[in-house]
Amino acid sequence: MLGTDENKRIVRRFYEHVVNAGAVDEIEQFLSRDYVEVHENTRYPSGIEGAKEHILGSRRVYENLHLTVGQQIAEGEWVVSRVTMRGVHAGEWMGIAPTGEAIEMTVVNIDRVVDGKIVEHGGAANVFESLLRVGAIRVVGQ
Repeated sequence: MLGTDENKRIVRRFYEHVVNAGAVDEIEQFLSRDYVEVHENTRYPSGIEGAKEHILGSRRVYENLHLTVGQQIAEGEWVVSRVTMRGVHAGEWMGIAPTGEAIEMTVVNIDRVVDGKIVEHGGAANVFESLLRVGAIRVVGQ
């Protein structure tokens, strides 16, 4: 079992190297074949191919996608990272037309690292406020 500092380094390198550069051909160095995404307490088996699709899709929606890892806290296999995501809203997302506006949002990610590979990922992003700020969505009514 790796130490918490090594687990934090693996997660940080994954975000900074693979996600920021779109280097999905190197994803297997960081993710387990059994990789899963967890959202709303539901586990979605994604595997390597699903993770590649997610990263490439995010990079299409947010041109010049760049994650900056702020603080990280680790305990055992678990790594929590506060991340700032920046990019230009250049692609359709969930039916929302691209605005061409720069977007910045705060994300809190929770990753589980086993034997040097990320096996599980989940978290929360402040998507609503960011899309509201750039006019991609608006409040209707009062």
